[in-house]
Amino acid sequence: MSTESDYIPKTLTTRLTSDDRKMGLERYIGSVLRQARNAQSLTIADVAELADLSRGMVSKIENGQVATSLDSLARLTAALGLTLSQLFRDYDSPEGTAQLVRAGEGLEVVRRGTRSGHTYHLLAYNRGHQKNFEPFLISMDDESEAFPTFQHDGMQFIHILEGRIDYRHGSHVYSLAPGDSFTFDASVPHGPERLVQVPIRFIAVTVFDTV
Repeated sequence: MSTESDYIPKTLTTRLTSDDRKMGLERYIGSVLRQARNAQSLTIADVAELADLSRGMVSKIENGQVATSLDSLARLTAALGLTLSQLFRDYDSPEGTAQLVRAGEGLEVVRRGTRSGHTYHLLAYNRGHQKNFEPFLISMDDESEAFPTFQHDGMQFIHILEGRIDYRHGSHVYSLAPGDSFTFDASVPHGPERLVQVPIRFIAVTVFDTV
């Protein structure tokens, strides 16, 4: 069970850069301590007094100029309200990959059947050699619009955000309302049968077989 002391202050997790994580251990320690001190509006003199260390030593530690003893680190982290485990949490951690698409910034895509009042906004852009999923925010506001039948590889997941829609999958029609989720084999013919209540907005994610 996690406790409050298990978490590094938000200011540290949001400000550490990839360069911080790639630097040597002394520079990394100095960077974390300096950011923790700045986040609390403390001066080097304040921290030196709290940790019972000289100002010069605290300055050298923050600038990665000395190899710091565990005793000094324990004093500094205690003065800043951190634990040693929090201090080293992000050191040499894998960065991974991530992509952020902010509200309203999804790429508008023209798809078969797209007309006025019917838009697809792509919410993630594939950067690899093989596409494994495709998420869209789909908006519809013309209740008289007719749609073609879609059929393609993969599994599809739909989550209704707004409006009501009758959605066909094969020989069955499903009535979907806000909060409903619908998952199906996309190789079976499918598509909107009737726009019951517009405007309609839903998330549609297709997951492709990458084997």
